Amino acid sequence: MTNEELTILIKKVSQENFGKPFVHSAVFNSRLRTTGGRFHLNDRHIDINPKIYQVYGMDRLVGVIKHELCHYHLYNAGMPSQHKNQEFKLLLKQVGGLRYAPPLNNANKHKRIHMYECVKCHTIYQRVRKINTSRYVCGKCHGKLKFIKNINV
Repeated sequence: MTNEELTILIKKVSQENFGKPFVHSAVFNSRLRTTGGRFHLNDRHIDINPKIYQVYGMDRLVGVIKHELCHYHLYNAGMPSQHKNQEFKLLLKQVGGLRYAPPLNNANKHKRIHMYECVKCHTIYQRVRKINTSRYVCGKCHGKLKFIKNINV
């Protein structure tokens, strides 16, 4: 799907579900990592994460489009358009848009956890980043830290 086809789809969804035209542009933005889409207040265009369409298909894409169109139409009407506002929640429920974007990748999950143990008090420390054991010591007893193992998550 191209950006022009996306804009046409958003115009169609806007007219069918909101009864109002979408007169701005829409583009796929592959730099979006955790969100399904974004409505820009300054020039009122909409960015859509292409992974939504590639991974989940047309149904989820339309759900994300409805979500962004709720922001768009409420903002154009001068009403509060944030997620926390009751007007947004009510309009989103009426049109059947997605409240949250589906999970897209494991960007927030760490692949490996490093385990360390204090030599004196045997306290176990789990860290995402490696620790320089010659520089850092136990927080409880100031004993020397010893690397134990890595855990894959």
